[in-house]
Amino acid sequence: MDTTEAPSDRKAVRRAAWAGLIGTTLEQYDFVIYGTASALIFSKLFFPNISPVAGILASFSAYAVGFAARPLGGLIFSRFGDRLGRKWVLVATLLLMGGSTLAIGLLPTYSQVGLLAPVLLVACRFFQGMGAGAEQAGGATLLTETAGRGKRGSLASLVMTGAALGTALGAVAWILAQSLPEEALMSWGWRLVFGSSLLVTIAALVIRRKLHESPVFQELKEQVGETKAPVAETFRKGRKPLLLAFFLNVGSNAQSYTYQVFMASYLVSSVGVDKAFVPKVLLLGAICGGIAAFGFGSLSDVVGRKSVYSTIMGALVLLPVPTFIALNTGSPVAITVAIVLGFILACHGSVGVQMSYFPELFGNRYRYAGVALSREFSSVVGGGVAPLICAGLMAAFGGSWIPVAIYMMVIMAISFAASLVAPETKDRDLNIAQDAA
Repeated sequence: MDTTEAPSDRKAVRRAAWAGLIGTTLEQYDFVIYGTASALIFSKLFFPNISPVAGILASFSAYAVGFAARPLGGLIFSRFGDRLGRKWVLVATLLLMGGSTLAIGLLPTYSQVGLLAPVLLVACRFFQGMGAGAEQAGGATLLTETAGRGKRGSLASLVMTGAALGTALGAVAWILAQSLPEEALMSWGWRLVFGSSLLVTIAALVIRRKLHESPVFQELKEQVGETKAPVAETFRKGRKPLLLAFFLNVGSNAQSYTYQVFMASYLVSSVGVDKAFVPKVLLLGAICGGIAAFGFGSLSDVVGRKSVYSTIMGALVLLPVPTFIALNTGSPVAITVAIVLGFILACHGSVGVQMSYFPELFGNRYRYAGVALSREFSSVVGGGVAPLICAGLMAAFGGSWIPVAIYMMVIMAISFAASLVAPETKDRDLNIAQDAA
């Protein structure tokens, strides 16, 4: 079998880059506006008859449901991504995510329908998570397979630049919403925030309709036909890279959503920061994180994925304690620096490298399934429960941040250890069936 990669088509690469960027923009926008709402207002709208601490826990529990649904989405959609192609899945997940987010904005609250309100919220969150479960894996796989050697890291990192853009747009949406009077925000302002995802969905759909399939997938289909059971084949033949990618992601994913979601609640409830300050910090963090994602992805094209990723993982093991010390000063400058560093390293920088690193770990027959399953199962153990665990530790230890910092460091140490034993994958041939690990 000839495994020589064909030269990349610049137009196809450009189209794939836009498709990956804007699709992940929508995914992250949906998650950020939901996560911010969980931290700031959902406990009052959907869980009003319990204590404030219990309300936050209930709100974060509903948030975690979306992550629990991600592996299911990864299982379902990755099966079709490796059989029918990357493009079909990227359109389907886009519609599922956008529709679920729009539905949240139309939900009745607890005061209107009682217990049915949080039930419907959890259902919408579940479907939102299902769509997200294959979105980033699809974008990363398509871009990595479309880009030429020497450019995979920088181009695939655009998926996370899109995530940063989604975070920024989500922060802007909440900044505008919080400029409304409190009564207006709690009655209809928050609904406009969720309804605005319709605009991003339409823009992404227009771009993805003209998307081409990746040349690696096209060659695979011509040579061996349709892969019948990519998910089963991943578990049977690709267990080693699957477990490796799982552990590489679990720590950084936990820290990512701790910074994006839990820190917002912590700043308001424990430090006493003004609610209006939080989205502004998230906005700056997202902008810096998006730049960092592209920068680290590009750097990995030069010095290698392994060295860049392991350096970031090592830094994140040490970051939690100084972060909390800075947050508890109450200084806007110290808080901003701490949150921005978290975004640069955990939220976007590390994942910017993952976007090319993880597809390169797997062989061509089940690459989509491998990336989706490893990332989404680890996201449940990592980011899905991280805000809930952090809130629970705060409640159990009298509001102390020390157990939270220890939790962040321990789970991060797992990813750091995995990065030390991971192989280098830069510029490997993506047409071969063998795994890198």
